[in-house]
Amino acid sequence: MVNLEWYRTFKSVYKNGNFSLAAKELFISQPAVSQQISMLEAHVGYKLFNRKSKGVEPTEYAKLLNNLIIEALDRLENVENGFRAKAFNANRLISIGISKHLMSSIGSALVSKFEFIDFSFHKDDALFELVDSKKLDFAIVSKRYDTFDTIQKKLGAIKQIIVGSTNIDASELKSKIKSKDFNAIEHWLNEQKWYSPDAGIPHIKLFWLHVFNKKRPSMIPNYIIPSEYEMLGILAKNSGIAVVWDSNAKDFIEEKKLQLLWNSKQMPHTEIFLLSGKSDNFNAAFQEIEAELKKVLA
Repeated sequence: MVNLEWYRTFKSVYKNGNFSLAAKELFISQPAVSQQISMLEAHVGYKLFNRKSKGVEPTEYAKLLNNLIIEALDRLENVENGFRAKAFNANRLISIGISKHLMSSIGSALVSKFEFIDFSFHKDDALFELVDSKKLDFAIVSKRYDTFDTIQKKLGAIKQIIVGSTNIDASELKSKIKSKDFNAIEHWLNEQKWYSPDAGIPHIKLFWLHVFNKKRPSMIPNYIIPSEYEMLGILAKNSGIAVVWDSNAKDFIEEKKLQLLWNSKQMPHTEIFLLSGKSDNFNAAFQEIEAELKKVLA
């Protein structure tokens, strides 16, 4: 039995002339593309592509096959897109991608606004690829992507700050910050227990780069907890410090579960954007999401 996905993969390889580009467009692995093409070749009994130094070129049979299936495949994809639009109109089913570190403070604000949301966690570049390939309806990202097929609106900005557990005496640190004694500040920070959502400490490195003008902080995180919001909850019950997004720490600070240690003026803000493919089906939802998240990030 023929698999429809083989023809989708064939269409992408034929269009791009390259297995790697087809894999990227379909958001699958290159070996998966190669395997599907091999299975389709076995099914039809003809070789479809010849390998070149840079990519592949279609055989004469592939050209014939493309002419035979392209119109039918396009019609089927239009039917699928129409069904998706009807499902959205009936049930408000939308898919939203976001960093797992921003889900609790930003993404959760949308739960009360929509009946059905399928959330997924990815980093910015993966989120863009998913939206661009129409595998996600929306994404909340911290980078700007300028393409013809996507729309992007700024929602607001967040900033990295240093917070600590309430059982830490921060009087010495704040005195050194006031006197701008950066060597003493760094020494005090290095003496603390550190929490990080990533073993590569990207937040800490960025803070040190902008505030201390150093590329490599000397501390090693004591605890690595791969969700920033969960990490803050654990930090609030223990002892230590962390560099985190202000949006995540806001409630903890207001409820006096954590204390703000340093909101440095040298640390720049990071813009947050709403990203979507160009589609009339999602205009209303885009506006609703934009309006709600602008309130959160105001």
